[in-house]
Amino acid sequence: MAELTGATVTEVLATSTGGVGTHLRSVLPTLAAAGADVRVCGPRATEELFGFTATGAGFAEVGISAGLAPAADLRAVRALRRATAGSDLVHAHGLRAGGVAALAGRRPLVLTLHNAAPPGGGLRRRVLDAAERATVRAADVVLAASADLAANARRLGARDVRVAPVSAPPLPPPGRSRGEVRAELGLAGDRPLVLAVGRLHPQKGYDVLLDALVRGVDGDPLVAVAGDGPLHDALAARVTAGALPVTLLGRRTDVADLLAAADVVVLPSVWEARSLTAQEALRAGVPLVATAVGGIPELVGDAAVLVPAGDATALAGALGGLLADPGRRAALAAAGQRQAAGWPDETATAAGLVAVYRELLARR
Repeated sequence: MAELTGATVTEVLATSTGGVGTHLRSVLPTLAAAGADVRVCGPRATEELFGFTATGAGFAEVGISAGLAPAADLRAVRALRRATAGSDLVHAHGLRAGGVAALAGRRPLVLTLHNAAPPGGGLRRRVLDAAERATVRAADVVLAASADLAANARRLGARDVRVAPVSAPPLPPPGRSRGEVRAELGLAGDRPLVLAVGRLHPQKGYDVLLDALVRGVDGDPLVAVAGDGPLHDALAARVTAGALPVTLLGRRTDVADLLAAADVVVLPSVWEARSLTAQEALRAGVPLVATAVGGIPELVGDAAVLVPAGDATALAGALGGLLADPGRRAALAAAGQRQAAGWPDETATAAGLVAVYRELLARR
């Protein structure tokens, strides 16, 4: 496959510790195999975490933060303009990267929307809304990870919007047994394990998960949370103060092992597009309780238990009910794997990008 031979493609992302960086890292080999000279622009920490250059891609440091920072953004625009000199196509991942790329002025510009704009109000909300509108209108093609993101981009005036599902890269096989993982976590007997995976960030709804545990979850599960982020200290303090059955594991590289040991996966997010955690859980055959937000319902179909976002009582009831019903857990596990079999894999996801790039480059 050499559809992009001779083309210089620049991929741009802001600060990422999770899904965006994981997705970008997974598609780089296919872009290179298509003949593209691929460069990645973003914060140095993203390269250190995801290792983009290990795929053969070039890397240029451009300090795009996750939050609004006008002075830093202007520096990022100048740095990106220099870094993209000679690029035939620029692809920005996320609104923050997209805004900087739009101001840098390189075309054609592809924008992938992985997340919705954060909630809020006041002047900051108006500024963010204006920036979002300008960014989606500047892109030649907007790729949306879920249908609700696509609908919003069209509402804001984007010229060409396409739903482009983001696939979670396959996890390696578990390296340890269920018993070994449970022993590490201090689980005795048949006490159930509920697993949450994701950044410790307000979007992920961990405050509601703790509220659910305060109300009480039948079965007395241990809840293990794999991930790091800005809410770590606040969550840890609340767990300690309330003597809650939660262990914060930090960032983990053994998610496959944790999934193999889990009885249920919980995803209490305020919003998600095409959650990598949900994909990993269903592929692994682990029953999932998630919030009915964003792209989650279209992703999981009937293969998960869905509850309203922010409803701790409903979340506690769904977790307790599932833990008390082994037959339902087994049925959901099987349904999840059937649902996952119909998703595009990362090869198909990357091939879709190659097709979009070819189309745009042919217009030049």
